[in-house]
Amino acid sequence: MSALAGFDWEQIARWTALAIILVGLAQNALYLIQLLIAGRALSADPPVRRSAILWRRYADLAPPISLLSPAFNEEMTIVQSVRSLLSLQYPSYEVVVINDGSKDSTLQRLIDGFDLKPVSRAYDLAIDHEPIRGVYGSERIPRLVVVDKENGGKADALNAGINISRAPVLCSMDADSILEPDSLLRAVRPFVEDPGRVIAVGGTVRLANGCTISDGRVTKIGVSRNPLALLQTVEYLRAFLMARLAWSRIGALTIISGAFGLFRREPVLQVGGYTRGTVGEDMELVVKLHRYMRREKRDYRIAYIPEPVCWTEAPESLRVLGRQRARWHRGSLETFFRHLGMFLNPRYGRVG
Repeated sequence: MSALAGFDWEQIARWTALAIILVGLAQNALYLIQLLIAGRALSADPPVRRSAILWRRYADLAPPISLLSPAFNEEMTIVQSVRSLLSLQYPSYEVVVINDGSKDSTLQRLIDGFDLKPVSRAYDLAIDHEPIRGVYGSERIPRLVVVDKENGGKADALNAGINISRAPVLCSMDADSILEPDSLLRAVRPFVEDPGRVIAVGGTVRLANGCTISDGRVTKIGVSRNPLALLQTVEYLRAFLMARLAWSRIGALTIISGAFGLFRREPVLQVGGYTRGTVGEDMELVVKLHRYMRREKRDYRIAYIPEPVCWTEAPESLRVLGRQRARWHRGSLETFFRHLGMFLNPRYGRVG
């Protein structure tokens, strides 16, 4: 007690309060700068409202896309989710569903729902992943490919999908997410307009809590009455329409959501795909791409487009929300320490 009595607690409290105030002011100043940059970007490049206009502009130029959808124990929703993906508005794409060693009847539901049969499909083991047990296809739906593999986690499943896929552009997503019908057509725009530089594009993720969903589509946009979901709705709007748009404009975007992101296949293979065993595999891949392209001194661009929308459910209980945020923070810290050599390194520019 005598040692503690020697501290000037009043002075410590003042310095602590001052530090908290300065950090708060710095954070709000950053938000203001992001808001100004994002507002300018939206006014300079307003969204195209009608997807028919996009189709006329980009249908002949849009590169083929492989849509990768990892699934683990999704027997209740997997068939409806895949049907929704098969009805997207895009000229040329394939849907690659990766059954990551599900312990329920996810695979059987897919086989029964789409009349799947074992097929022979040549692929290179360019990226490591757990063994593939079988590949399935359907004569009536040639764009659908189902991969059955041993369990290895989401990053491992995506690596298997990358090996199996054949399109030059990959789209990674969650099996329980819902894409707007024209989301691929909107998201591919940077690849068409700047094909020599763009290597990745992220879209907007919005919360489906309170919305009406029918046949794998959001038919009516609503707002949840759950206070936690309401707060997260505001948070998602700020994070995507302000922060990510601003970071994208200054060339320092370090995360593309795993729920919806497009990547050029070649650079993803060059960096070894997703790092297995990571918690935040989506952020880690983007930072790894930055690091590789900067090290190779290649001109590139990683962009965010606010128009393509992917819908997902937000946690509505403190317990589930706590687990989600703990996982997000572990993933961020894991990425920071894995790429610590980039920190304040002039070689990596604004990203560093």
